[in-house]
Amino acid sequence: GIGAPRNTPAEIVDTLNREINAGLTDPKIKARLVELGGTLSAGSPAAFEKFIADDAEKWAKVIKFAGVKAQ
Repeated sequence: GIGAPRNTPAEIVDTLNREINAGLTDPKIKARLVELGGTLSAGSPAAFEKFIADDAEKWAKVIKFAGVKAQ
């Protein structure tokens, strides 16, 4: 996924999403991203936002369980 500033207009976010998803269908782009170690997953801004929130929650639990403290 990619990020954009918080108040980016929805029209711009939608355009970025549409064009990036379209780019991910190009075999050359797919091959290059895989070559660079990327994971390809087309989706929506809402799905990516949920992924980030779920991931943050998961890692917060791991950090708490491990007793990691900020230094």
